Amino acid sequence: MLGHRSIYHDGWRAVCPWPGPSFKEAGKPFGEAIPASTLTELDAGGWELYHVAEDFAENHNLASENRDKLIEMIGRWYVEAGKYDVMPVDGSGLARAIVEKPTAAPARDRYLLFPNTHSIPFFAAPRVLNRPHSITAAVEIPPEGAEGVILCQGAATGGFALFVKDDALQYVHNYLSRELFTVRADSPLTPGKHELRFEFEPTGQMDIANGRGAPGRFQLYVDRGLVANSEVPYTTPIAFNPGAMTCGANPGSTVSPEYETPFAFTGKLDSVVVDLSGQLITDDEAEMRLHLVRQ
Repeated sequence: MLGHRSIYHDGWRAVCPWPGPSFKEAGKPFGEAIPASTLTELDAGGWELYHVAEDFAENHNLASENRDKLIEMIGRWYVEAGKYDVMPVDGSGLARAIVEKPTAAPARDRYLLFPNTHSIPFFAAPRVLNRPHSITAAVEIPPEGAEGVILCQGAATGGFALFVKDDALQYVHNYLSRELFTVRADSPLTPGKHELRFEFEPTGQMDIANGRGAPGRFQLYVDRGLVANSEVPYTTPIAFNPGAMTCGANPGSTVSPEYETPFAFTGKLDSVVVDLSGQLITDDEAEMRLHLVRQ
């Protein structure tokens, strides 16, 4: 697995960790490739041996004092690796993690979601990270007001949520539970039917080596009018884990500390559309003002 090798046989277990006991001790990043010369060095001195029939917790590495058994186990590993076609040994973690996986359904750029339905697992949900996208909800606010989550993905460990609180439309991006990037409308939602929309527009490239997704612009719209926007320096780079997407509530641990689970939407939520086509709303008047300023 990602260059880390192991084999069990008849009460013994041989292990060859990659890139070492830990990434920090090895001084190598996650997903470091394994060239042929390094693989030779690992086979010569990187294997550990445990007699798990007597040492189930693997506290005692017997590689140096039981060399014959270790060589036998390494040989067994290569036999099984050849038998099951796992060669060459591949330590490239990141490239394999972010490659697009095959799906049961054909690719599309528009998803229609409804409240009070099951959460969608991350790899079946719309892939919104590092790309232009919009979330548009058709809602009706009762006279007494409403609050709750319209759409969310992830948990306290990272994710996003589009929600209404204190009569204001808000969006939060939880960056790996380290930072919260929020955009909030200043004006309250009035009773009646509304189209609530969030847009993300990337303004730069991902910085995967430093664990950062694309920077960008958060924008909130009410009835196609821009009500709030904010620039964010980076976003989540690869995936939310756990990363289930839920329409109309936030079950489990909450993406934002601003509310408590499940924070179900108390108004009428007809549906939510997630659009990945990159067709963003443009504010012609604002663009005209921008051109005039540049003149």
